[in-house]
Amino acid sequence: MSTSNCKEALAQIVDGEHVCDNPEVIAAYASDNSFDPPKKPLAVVRPTDSSQVQALVAWAYKTKTPLVPVSSGPPHFLGDTVPAAEGAVIVDLSRMNKIIMIDRRNRVVIIEPGVTYNMVQPALAREGLRLSMPLMPRATKSVLGSVLEREPITNPRYAWSLTEPLRCLEAVLGDGSRLRTGEMAGASISTSAGQVMDYAPLEEVLEKRRKIQETVLYQYGPGQFNYYKLVSAAQGTMGIVTWASLRCEVLPEVEKFFLVPAPKIAPLIDFAYRLLRLRFHDALFIVNGARLAFMLGENRDQITRYQQELPPWVLILGVAGRGLLPRDKVSFLEKDIKDIAQHCGIDLKSNIGSVHGDHINDLVLKPSPDPYWKLRSKGGCQDIFFLSTLNRASEFISTMVSEATAHGYTASDIGMYIQPTHLGTSCHMEFNLPFHPAAEHEVQTVKELYQSASYALSGQGAFFSRPYGMWSSIAFGRNPMHTDVLRKIKALFDPHYILNPGKLCFQDTP
Repeated sequence: MSTSNCKEALAQIVDGEHVCDNPEVIAAYASDNSFDPPKKPLAVVRPTDSSQVQALVAWAYKTKTPLVPVSSGPPHFLGDTVPAAEGAVIVDLSRMNKIIMIDRRNRVVIIEPGVTYNMVQPALAREGLRLSMPLMPRATKSVLGSVLEREPITNPRYAWSLTEPLRCLEAVLGDGSRLRTGEMAGASISTSAGQVMDYAPLEEVLEKRRKIQETVLYQYGPGQFNYYKLVSAAQGTMGIVTWASLRCEVLPEVEKFFLVPAPKIAPLIDFAYRLLRLRFHDALFIVNGARLAFMLGENRDQITRYQQELPPWVLILGVAGRGLLPRDKVSFLEKDIKDIAQHCGIDLKSNIGSVHGDHINDLVLKPSPDPYWKLRSKGGCQDIFFLSTLNRASEFISTMVSEATAHGYTASDIGMYIQPTHLGTSCHMEFNLPFHPAAEHEVQTVKELYQSASYALSGQGAFFSRPYGMWSSIAFGRNPMHTDVLRKIKALFDPHYILNPGKLCFQDTP
């Protein structure tokens, strides 16, 4: 299909001013900060509601045009929004940015994919609520994009599953049909003399449920089928989500952050396990000095100063008081946690040098200010992240340092982040590799290190649960039977493979 024909067809679905084939705009979607090869899309379309998304997918299904859904703004780092197929159309969902409903009684919010944390958190705060966030997301990060891609939240106490805080959702499937999940799955109406079934308007359904005080929290279904697990971490290949309900937490009346320094990671792992078992915490994660310096520093000079000042490892701990006697709760939790820390041979501190708990409060509870923290050190950054368990963290760190040394990369420049998740049963491990994008030798070094270390870590047991780019071959190559089943399921929901084709294990059309 030619660009002009494509633009004309899209303009019949979405207002023409929101269909773009400008070369500069196209170039911005053709690549990102990852090592994935660039590929220009045919056009960019920005729908405003779920009916337009449904019409776009129906058109793409008929014309077999690849669609790449994008909800977050730049900068992108994972390659999931870079087209892998020729003639793709970018479906930019950023205009769908409504906060549809906030239910204080049941602690739930319903939002569209264009809503960012900077939009939703102030609105929730006015109702005495907040969402658990990943650590310092960029200001342009879509909340639904983050949740659907299972980015770990900093509060493992509320991480009941890897998909937390996702509940019900609506998605447009690859054939143009809609699917609602959980408690919203059964709200349908019949039209055309019983010939066509479709869902009732969302506002109508929510109003009926409000009158009888029903929630939108139960995520399982329809029936015995848990579609939300398929769309999670699927990079837009299993459906385009148009709204979702998310479980919120009560906004604390008192919150205090502590830093626990250590020359080695072992005592911090022991301390973390004890806290996770007792749940004497809200935020809880471990970073090395380099990673904390990246997060604190506003420029390269400040980052260098923080790296010199900070200890090799720091555990960040947040303690919150809600409801009755919140200050008393924080006070007795602090005393109990100090006793546990002393038993582990470490100290609970309010500050380390010039870094105070108040600084950590701003880091953990707010998105990153511009420029995005990963780009402040050298202008570019490549991440390696996976799931494991806390007790194996030291093994993976040793492997990463060995790989960096072998490739001539300065190990002290590696940012390291360990986030307990799923109530502490597993953890997200992340290594940040900053580099100068204009220095070809640095780019090549990091690219080779990224590939070599990924294979080495995987061989050691690292689980790439979010397999972007080259990780897809690592993750799916280990289990051909699972991969075959997943491809069959993909063919059911997306018969022509139009939804972000080429990602995950969906390299070829059926």
